[in-house]
This record gives sequence, structure tokens and C-alpha cells, in this order.
Amino acid sequence: MRIHSLEHVPFEDSAHIGVWARGKRYAVTRTAFYRNETLPELNALDALVIMGGPMNVYEYRLYPWLRREKEFISEAIAGGKVVIGVCLGAQLVANVLGGRIIRNPHKEIGWFEVSLTPEAQNSAVFSRLPQTFNPFHWHGDTFTIPPGAQRMAGSHACAKQAFQYGRNVFGLQFHLEYSRESIEKMLAEDELKEAGDFIQTPDQMRTDVDQKVNRSRELLYQFLDAIEEKVNL
Repeated sequence: MRIHSLEHVPFEDSAHIGVWARGKRYAVTRTAFYRNETLPELNALDALVIMGGPMNVYEYRLYPWLRREKEFISEAIAGGKVVIGVCLGAQLVANVLGGRIIRNPHKEIGWFEVSLTPEAQNSAVFSRLPQTFNPFHWHGDTFTIPPGAQRMAGSHACAKQAFQYGRNVFGLQFHLEYSRESIEKMLAEDELKEAGDFIQTPDQMRTDVDQKVNRSRELLYQFLDAIEEKVNL
């Protein structure tokens, strides 16, 4: 199986998604847009994973590759590929499908609880997750649910935390894939001068971090195993 990731900045890679894929002995490749790398042929992959980043999906002047990336995501969806978007990646997928990307009422940074919607229980993939869980977040924007998609999760700070479109397209605003190193990389990039009800301090983020990361990884693997089983990854 061939899994390809789209990466926008050096500090947001596939993390534990890549670990899971390599453990399955799947071929893992990537396009690093920040290195001006080119996209592969669509027939060279079976699943597309779109990672996070600090940019907005509409910043074409600063990041001209965003237009081609959106085209590629659209082609992958039309071609029946498994598509998984995380954070910025979820916003790109939502936008491609006709959703809007808007400023969320709150910035959400740190470990905060997410709850599944009733619709999630009808999903062969999202129903593998517990009703509530505590993933890591780092976002200020959010998406509207695209036409034809279903909302799968929400949190107190952000009502739209996940969606599913058809059988094979998934958007996650939160980060199940983050490792401890991922969190440290994010903290090194952002001094977190802001305060807010849903912005934790670095010390709060680091509290019991290994335990929290391990639990997130378990949930991620359950999610990916379900996609592998139900969507024939």
C-alpha cells in the first residue's frame, strides 16, 4: 500500500501516522511544499494524508502552491483515494469540498476534550473512537461542514472538530498523530504570548505528556486500522 503525505512546514510531519504506516510495511512518501518539492502522479498513491501548518488556506500570494495542492486533493477525492486531512489539512479538504474556512471564536491550543456526535456512531471509522477523548489542539481557524459531509466531533471551543465525506474522506481538526517531539517543535515555533480560556501554558501541555501522547497514538491506530479494514486501505 502506498501512502503519501503533503507537508507545509518542517515542524509538522506525519509523526505517528508515518510510524503506523511503516509498521504495516506500507510505502511512505511525501511532498514537502516548503522545499518546493513536486507532487507525485495520482496513480502512484493509494492514500493521501494532508498535514498541518500555520498558514490559512486562502494565502495564495504567500504560498502559491496552495492552488495546486487544492487541485491535487480534489483529484484524489474524485479518484476514490483515501484522503485524511489534519488541522490545516482538514481545512484544505473542507474547502475543496465546498466548505468555508473561518476564524474560530477561540484559539484552541493544548489538551482539550472532544466529543463524538450521534452521526459518528453510524461511521465504521469514527465509531471506533470513544465517545469522549482528550487530543492535542493547535488552531485558530475552523471549517464549515462541506455539503454532503457529516460532522463527527466537536469540543467546547470548536463545534466542528471532525467530518467524514463518503466512505473514504476524513477531516480532523485535532492532532492524534502528534508525538512529544511534535509538541516541542510547535512550542519552539510559537512563544504563546496570548492567553485565553482554551490556550494552555507550555507547562500545562507538558504535564503527563507521555501518557497523553501514548493514549492519542492508541486512538490514532484504532482510527487508521478502521480505515484500513473498512475502506480497504
